Amino acid sequence: MIDAELWLDRFVEYLQSRNYSENTVFLYRKASRQLLEFLAAENVESLAGLTRSHIDAMLQVGSEVTLPEDVAQHLLRVLRLEIGDACVLFNGDGHDYDARIVHLGKREARAEIVAARRIDNESPLRITLLQGIARGEKMDWILQKATELGIARVLPVESERSEVKLDAQRAAKRLAHWRGIVLSACEQSGRASVPEVAAPQPLAQGAGLRDGRGFILDPLADASLSSLRDASLQACTIAIGPEGGWSPRDRERLVAAGYEGLRLGPRVLRTETAGIAAIAALQALRGDLG
Repeated sequence: MIDAELWLDRFVEYLQSRNYSENTVFLYRKASRQLLEFLAAENVESLAGLTRSHIDAMLQVGSEVTLPEDVAQHLLRVLRLEIGDACVLFNGDGHDYDARIVHLGKREARAEIVAARRIDNESPLRITLLQGIARGEKMDWILQKATELGIARVLPVESERSEVKLDAQRAAKRLAHWRGIVLSACEQSGRASVPEVAAPQPLAQGAGLRDGRGFILDPLADASLSSLRDASLQACTIAIGPEGGWSPRDRERLVAAGYEGLRLGPRVLRTETAGIAAIAALQALRGDLG
């Protein structure tokens, strides 16, 4: 049976190596402990069957692949896999690749790809989230949940009321962190296609990247969610402001770029709630949550 405390300690080390905040690590530890208690109650002997790992490499049946350091650490040190043990890898091409560990060394570990399975769980509705950059863990939460709900692309934008100001160096670090959050959410949710996360950019630039119809959530808008029920909608872009909301000039830019108001209930939602609620509602109406 799994040594729960050892597993938790190693999992925390892994999260800390990925620069997760103390609060996020605490929440993951709490959730992991609950998972281990469930597995013990169900007499589950291994976590390996529940784990999918992303690898930024071409994967082909019959070939061997060197595992990246973070993936190797998780599979071998946290899950304690050994030579011959199975794992699942994916690279974002829409497939899951069944693999087995074939080499363990001091400096590297390798796995052999033994089978490929097409994963067909992407929504028929292609949703882009144009998100005003939120602070810290709010942005992480938005990206994680949006990925789980089937988002296709995220456009982080800086607007007049953005509280987060990023220079080039900070923007690069934040982008790498955001993409890591999305990859982790894909691993957890079973997605084999990875949503695009664009580099942070000004709203004036990001608004022009609208895919399909563009919507600004507005409790006073004439058009409601139900008005889209019979509309032909294959792609859309949802514009969500930062903590301070869109300024009047921001709204003018969005309207000029073709965005229209959409009423999603009578209340004003926080930035970390609005996009997730809109994605879920649109997926239920026109996507794969219905």
